[in-house]
Amino acid sequence: QGARAMAAGGRGWFRALALGVSFLKCLLIPAYYSTDFEVHRNWLAITHNLPVSQWYYEATSEWTLDYPPFFAWFEYVLSHIAKYFDPQMLVVENLNYASRATIFFQRLSVIFTDTLFIYAVHECCRCINGKRAAKDILEKPTFILAVLLLWNFGLLIVDHIHFQYNGFLFGLMLLSVARLCQKRYLEGAFLFAVLLHFKHIYVYVAPAYGVYLLRSYCFTANNADGSLKWRSFSFLHVTLLGLIVCLVSALSLGPFLVLGQLPQVISRLFPFKRGLCHAYWAPNFWALYNAMDKALTILGLKCNFLDATKIPKASMTGGLVQEFQHTVLPSVTPLATLICTFIAILPSVFCLWFKPQGPRGFLQCLVLCALSSFMFGWHVHEKAILLAILPLSLLSIQRAKDAGIYLILATTGHFSLFPLLFTTPELPIKILLMLLFTIYSFSSLKSLFRREKPLLNWLETIYLIQLVPLEIFCEIVFPLTPWKRHFPFVPLLLTSVYCALGITYAWLKLYVSVLTERIPVRQKAE
Repeated sequence: QGARAMAAGGRGWFRALALGVSFLKCLLIPAYYSTDFEVHRNWLAITHNLPVSQWYYEATSEWTLDYPPFFAWFEYVLSHIAKYFDPQMLVVENLNYASRATIFFQRLSVIFTDTLFIYAVHECCRCINGKRAAKDILEKPTFILAVLLLWNFGLLIVDHIHFQYNGFLFGLMLLSVARLCQKRYLEGAFLFAVLLHFKHIYVYVAPAYGVYLLRSYCFTANNADGSLKWRSFSFLHVTLLGLIVCLVSALSLGPFLVLGQLPQVISRLFPFKRGLCHAYWAPNFWALYNAMDKALTILGLKCNFLDATKIPKASMTGGLVQEFQHTVLPSVTPLATLICTFIAILPSVFCLWFKPQGPRGFLQCLVLCALSSFMFGWHVHEKAILLAILPLSLLSIQRAKDAGIYLILATTGHFSLFPLLFTTPELPIKILLMLLFTIYSFSSLKSLFRREKPLLNWLETIYLIQLVPLEIFCEIVFPLTPWKRHFPFVPLLLTSVYCALGITYAWLKLYVSVLTERIPVRQKAE
């Protein structure tokens, strides 16, 4: 039914949405760009000029190649187009090179590769059933989902202002999700395997893919009560999945294995010498942990419980290669974060296995895996919150409870990205785009579930409203105070900690919803 709706009247409005957001991206070409712009220019130069054997050793710039091989080949392909715009951008020694032609090319490359994301969103919309039919196209679940994905505020500012290629990568992920929903399991597995070799951060959600494919594809039947029918195990299906994973991995890592450089590649992909937190604390559990350590340190100094001369002066927010020892609370190691992440993911994986709900259960597990990794991972970037927000969009249009969680997570997660754009000209842009997207999210989902109870309770509403005075304080009031000179980190600290509270709450609320949900026996059997 969802596919028929898209085919009948959806092509026109979907094209309009896609063209509209593409036009907006073009308008953002002259905007501020971050150091990630130089990162990708450097990777273009490395892959274009050097042999494969030197890609993961080149260190002229501090922004060394630290993405998996498929992304390196992606840069290699782009570099052969880039040379027609400005060959100077492909010189390794031209650090921080940013001619007009270079900016134009790199911006256009992001916009053009977003075509895959647009196609993936279209395929996801086709997977939506038509239970909530609406006469007005603006109230159709497929239309709402298309806007929430195509016009996602986080993707717009991270890719088309800050500068990255997340749209292309999320396109691969959403397309793999769509294929699994369409029961095209091998295609979905292949796309996800390819995605992992483009950017390894997606390994966070690999448990959801692994368990779902094992439960739904390798075991082909359930008992009447929904339990697994062990005799339905298909050795052929397991073999096919294994072949896909092995072939994709061999294609990606094989050349470096032959060259004896696999350890070097792994060391670049997983640089554990970086600090627990990124330069700006991602709003997760460790942000709260760090803030608590800071608070206890200040309290300890005032009460003379701590010796000021013995407190380490290194920053706990090493952006490149710094490590930090906490003052009062136990210091956190990469192994500790790995164990915490594993424990946090485990219940969602068990639910996917023992309480199968088809594609919806898979999406719930995927979001929980992404959020759990965001909450407890090592050196997590604030941008990683999009890994949970985008797939949660697919759940938000299906059930009111998920819509409420989406509104909390999306609003808080998107607000936490504000510090990425710290230049004055971008201030009205980010505020306006955030307001437009947030207002649309609230109004469309409220209209979709208007016959049900309110999506947010009064406490959740108050929490989200408080983001407004927080932004006013950070952007307008604080710069005018004498604190700015002595405590310049305060706005980042307040934003990170306040948003961490909301994201933690959304994570817990989604977990409680999944763990306490009762599934009809008929649905289990299906």
